[in-house]
Amino acid sequence: MSTPMLINFTGGAIGEWRVTAQDCLAGTALAPVTRLSLAPPVAGAAWTLRGTTSNHRYTEAHEATALRAAQEGLGRPEARQAAMIAIRKTDAWWALAQDERRAIFEAESHHIAIGMDYLPAVARRLHHSRDLGEPFDFITWFEYAPRDAAAFDHMVDRLRATAEWRYIDREVDVRLSRS
Repeated sequence: MSTPMLINFTGGAIGEWRVTAQDCLAGTALAPVTRLSLAPPVAGAAWTLRGTTSNHRYTEAHEATALRAAQEGLGRPEARQAAMIAIRKTDAWWALAQDERRAIFEAESHHIAIGMDYLPAVARRLHHSRDLGEPFDFITWFEYAPRDAAAFDHMVDRLRATAEWRYIDREVDVRLSRS
């Protein structure tokens, strides 16, 4: 694990990413915005969400090795589309022991295995927000080429159909593009 990075996801009227869709799938919506920036918060922003990169929490060694081998990095020139998906899990999820969460996450829901099906086309970085006191537990940032948009949608649909998603009480999905 490299040094953790604190990332600000700032929604407003300025930013390098243009918002193409903003959907609240569960819980309270975020204020609608037209642009998103991954830079420090700016005056007049509608909202800023913070998240930090961290060590892998539910990933076993062989899975981490496979992910590193298959995943490409963020910032690829052809990856002109992105998604910021912010989720909060229920108190029932956090009341489970680590091994119980892992069993739902991978043994039952196959979260990592599903994601692996879409590598290297979809790059992602997970940000932990719960311990920062943020309104979401996780913010996942995805980047992909326009030709892979349908595959990305399919991946997200598969994940949302799993047992793990029964434990989500707030989810906001923001789709983005850059020229």
